Amino acid sequence: MTNQISLGGSFTFPGTSMTVNRMGYGAMQLAGPHVWGPPRDVDAAITVLREAIEAGVNHIDTSDFYGPHVTNQIIKQALHPYRDGLVIVTKVGARRGDDKSWIHALSPQELTDGVHDNLRNLCLDALDVVNLRVGGIMGPSEGSIEEPLTVLAELKRQGLIRHLGLSNVSPGQLAEAQAITEIVCIQNLYNVAQRSDDAFIEDLAAQGIAYVPFFPLGGFTPLQSSKLDAAAASLQFTPMQVALAWLLQRSPNMLLIPGTSSTGHLRENLKAASLQIPVEIIAELDSISAGDRTGDSAL
Repeated sequence: MTNQISLGGSFTFPGTSMTVNRMGYGAMQLAGPHVWGPPRDVDAAITVLREAIEAGVNHIDTSDFYGPHVTNQIIKQALHPYRDGLVIVTKVGARRGDDKSWIHALSPQELTDGVHDNLRNLCLDALDVVNLRVGGIMGPSEGSIEEPLTVLAELKRQGLIRHLGLSNVSPGQLAEAQAITEIVCIQNLYNVAQRSDDAFIEDLAAQGIAYVPFFPLGGFTPLQSSKLDAAAASLQFTPMQVALAWLLQRSPNMLLIPGTSSTGHLRENLKAASLQIPVEIIAELDSISAGDRTGDSAL
């Protein structure tokens, strides 16, 4: 069992009483290969979740289209009834095809069904935070998000959702959303090598809105960089631990949700929150660009 450790300090979602430790956990990898079907070892997945909670993690990111349904059912099996203070953030706006593809699901009926699927499989009366997932595979797409967000805002008014966030959006889409409802978090692609949201993060920090990078370690193809490797060797941490610590030091509104199905990797990820990277090494890491990587990130 992991001892309670520092998890990067805390953050309170704007306009809420929800305060979470900045190092959280992403549940996507609890499903089977390609985020499809059950994991090879359900008991091991349950162990990972329970160890994360015992270590102090109180922010879990999930979705009912992981599996589909699988990760939420495992979360329920492992953790229900949920510990006071645990914040479960889910997302809607996609579904899985029979061929394991990822398909937009943004019609009013699909969004409503998605919310009810999350409620049922997590065994909750209301969802803490629901992120509206839009855009392409790796980044935002142009266009209005008013129609799907209005559906979720109505479900929030009905009491099925407590708070709303957005995933894979641009600053302009955030501004459009804020004219409809309060937004407490943004979840976009960002890591030490993929930094197109730098200015967006600064704006969100000024507003007190959480920024939650997905694929903080590069996705299914881990980050690879000679500068990251050199920093890791100097600090005597792994490159992935340094990449997570860099994110925590990047901005105080940054919340991390690295995922894993391994207790060993979980412990490594959580230990990254204790690393304070010296200023001179931060400067080296800040200079990493996509072109510096020796391997490409992938969804």
